[in-house]
Amino acid sequence: MSRAVALITGGTSGLGLATAQRLREDGMRLVLLGRSRERGEEAVALLGGEAVFVPGDVVVEGDVERAVEAAVDQGALRTVVNCAGRAHAARVVSRSGPHSLKDFMEVIEANLLGTFNVVRLAADAMAANEPVSGERGVIVNTASIAAFDGQTGQAAYAASKAGVAGMTLPLARDLGPLLIRVVTVAPGLFDTPAADVLPADKKAELAGLVPHPRRWGGAEEFAELVLHILRNPMINGETIRLDGGLRLPAR
Repeated sequence: MSRAVALITGGTSGLGLATAQRLREDGMRLVLLGRSRERGEEAVALLGGEAVFVPGDVVVEGDVERAVEAAVDQGALRTVVNCAGRAHAARVVSRSGPHSLKDFMEVIEANLLGTFNVVRLAADAMAANEPVSGERGVIVNTASIAAFDGQTGQAAYAASKAGVAGMTLPLARDLGPLLIRVVTVAPGLFDTPAADVLPADKKAELAGLVPHPRRWGGAEEFAELVLHILRNPMINGETIRLDGGLRLPAR
């Protein structure tokens, strides 16, 4: 039987890299898709050379096709974790005028269109797998609690992540007959390189909003949830909040 392969987008840093590390420990082969060759090389080195890096963008059809092909070359593509995405903040109307339509479209493209692009191409490859324990593959997408609690200035970001959450059930229904599950994780505050732009006092202030545990999440906790999703066949068509009970305030 072919060894299981996981394709992780945004797998060169943050939540994606932590997930790659955890899945490697679980015995999977890894293919990482990312835009930075430098980060890709660093991630492969961190993983002990036990990963293939494919440079590319999730919104480019050819790039994702190459990543899927690389995964199939390694064995059987049975897991996809979509962690690639773009953060953004801008008010709808500010002193500089109305929100940039170009920026809005780029955020939707990166977070929603990119996720769907990976899902459709990866699912097509998964459909050729021989079933193992009653399924051919699992796709885990990443939304955000902003999908439900979008703050001031998050119209574009919240819309893109709400789209990811909103398509979870129909994707699961579409792919269920192919024995492929689709699940979305909606993280709250997670201590990744993307959060390093915030000063320490602001990070502490935000941590104080989390009911329990009153801290930022660790990327390894996201990875553990992904692993549990892969192991539990009854989790399907659901968006799981991973946020310590946090509900974002307006600002």
